Amino acid sequence: MKITLKDGSVINYEQSKTAYEIAEDISSGLARMACAAEVDGELVDLRTVIDKDCELNILTFNDEGGKEAFHHTSSHVLAEAVKRLYPHAKLAIGPAIENGFYYDFDMEPLDRESLDKIEQEMKKIIKEGSNIERFELPRDEAIKLMEEKGESYKVELINELPEDEVISFYRQGDFVDLCAGPHLMSTKPIKAFKLISSSGAYWRGDENNKMLTRVYGTSFTKKKDLDDYLAHLEEVKKRDHNRLGREMELFTTVDVIGQGLPLLMPKGARIVQLLQRWIEDEEEKRGYLLTKTPFMAKSDLYKISGHWDHYRDGMFIIGDEEDEDGAYALRPMTCPFQYYVYKNSQKSYRDLPVRYNETSTLFRNEDSGEMHGLIRVRQFTLAEGHIICTPEQVEGEIRDCLDLINYIMTTLGIIDKVTFRLSKWDPNNKQKYIGSEDEWERTQSILRNILLEMGLEFLEAEGEAAFYGPKIDIQFKNVHGKEDTIITVQLDNSIAEKFDMYYVDKDGEKKRPYIIHRSSIGCYERTLAMLIEQFAGQFPTWLCPEQVRILPLSEKFHEYGNKVLAKLKENGIRATIDERAEKIGYKIREARLDRIPYQIILGQKEAENNVISLRSRYLGDEGQKDLDTFIDEICKEIRTKAIREIEVQE
Repeated sequence: MKITLKDGSVINYEQSKTAYEIAEDISSGLARMACAAEVDGELVDLRTVIDKDCELNILTFNDEGGKEAFHHTSSHVLAEAVKRLYPHAKLAIGPAIENGFYYDFDMEPLDRESLDKIEQEMKKIIKEGSNIERFELPRDEAIKLMEEKGESYKVELINELPEDEVISFYRQGDFVDLCAGPHLMSTKPIKAFKLISSSGAYWRGDENNKMLTRVYGTSFTKKKDLDDYLAHLEEVKKRDHNRLGREMELFTTVDVIGQGLPLLMPKGARIVQLLQRWIEDEEEKRGYLLTKTPFMAKSDLYKISGHWDHYRDGMFIIGDEEDEDGAYALRPMTCPFQYYVYKNSQKSYRDLPVRYNETSTLFRNEDSGEMHGLIRVRQFTLAEGHIICTPEQVEGEIRDCLDLINYIMTTLGIIDKVTFRLSKWDPNNKQKYIGSEDEWERTQSILRNILLEMGLEFLEAEGEAAFYGPKIDIQFKNVHGKEDTIITVQLDNSIAEKFDMYYVDKDGEKKRPYIIHRSSIGCYERTLAMLIEQFAGQFPTWLCPEQVRILPLSEKFHEYGNKVLAKLKENGIRATIDERAEKIGYKIREARLDRIPYQIILGQKEAENNVISLRSRYLGDEGQKDLDTFIDEICKEIRTKAIREIEVQE
């Protein structure tokens, strides 16, 4: 056999060898660190027998495939520990995931004390250092083995495997689990691990199935790496919008209202209002015309647009679904409505481009398992827009869209946190899309060339396009590392024909326009979540629901405090006064916890000299200052939407 290694060197063998044995021949140190292997690009077990020419890459924990095997083995150690402590627990699935692993069990919920107990049992298992063995069984024997062990979920999985599928198991000590692998050679390399949390999870993510107990964990080869990761998780907790947003009373959810339907509370609603006014004003400056369209429409509209055939499962249907002529649906997007605004009068080439924008309330029937805080919801508000233009205007209009997006992301301070993605169709699944193959390739090329010419780095993702056209997606990772789309620009040259949209060209002929679907700031709920995490709740002053809090030292300074309050409000500054009979230290701490950018402390000296004493989250105690000077400074900060570095930890 000729084995070609990653560095291009070649090893020759006269007989078959396992990937692990070859790793030992290369270096005993490499063999000790090895977690898995790649054979001709396929992730395999180190036990895999190699008996022909191939390209071989030995993977360690530093490689993604190596991490996967390491974390997958850790999940089996977790499962063995649970079965030892809770023999009645039934095993479901336990995959490796980003930064760790989880395992689902059919058992009672687990608290922190129970997780600590399981951790101790895992340490015993790892100390035992059992070698891990892989074996295969015919289907009937595999089912019999799992039935004897009472593992009904495993039986269900086996029954759903294709007839020709290899059914493999892994054994470590007395523990056996159905698994495709790959796994480590033994449990010994798992030097540092931690069970992070436990939660409920429906079997197979289907709310109609039984709720299982999911245990999340992480594992590393070194304790220091584990400690660093746990410190990172603590930072994540501080920034997690789902926790922090509720703590700051920006939003809440209520079971009787429904999943994915958050309530924006006064502070959160004010932030969204500030964003909406800013975006609508900016879009007006750039030539957009505001529309306001219905929240629902007859099924007839969605049949024309293609949503009824391609997106019906994601829509909320009102009325009798069987009687399609009488059915209505809440709108999942605004585009079909704005097309009829365009069609209300005949347009010539001189009228184009036409740019419509709308602050749109939209409804999408997301799966319950996908719901998360403000990031994925069933009702949301989108800064939506559609540009109807000639073919010659397409590139310039898309560039202008990207310029607007760049301005917004720069102002919000996230320009260096986003990535660009060209989302394309899947030519192997053409039934998902409308339009011809030539149209798809042409529009995808237009978007690709614009990204290249603008010097924007981007990835290409097949199968991520909308059913009606390719798109440029702007991606942002939340604190948990999950990537979400926050802003989209889509190009569509198919829909105009469906809606009989046209313009009269220079030659007097009717022509079909191109449609650009775009958002500028995206979904306001998702943007709020992103900003909570980005700033850990300490928003730039212009976005703060409360920008200044006045703290009189005692009741006799309330009159002066209210004069200061009135002057701040006259200048459009969002300010309040704390007139409670509490000590000043307590009031200052509360203002810090409420993440107020500025505090004005008023006492005898301030009242006599007609000045203020200022504290900020930027510089701490700034001393006495003339009120008019402070007003000029904060108004400039608000007007320019400045993002200041927080120098004083609050």
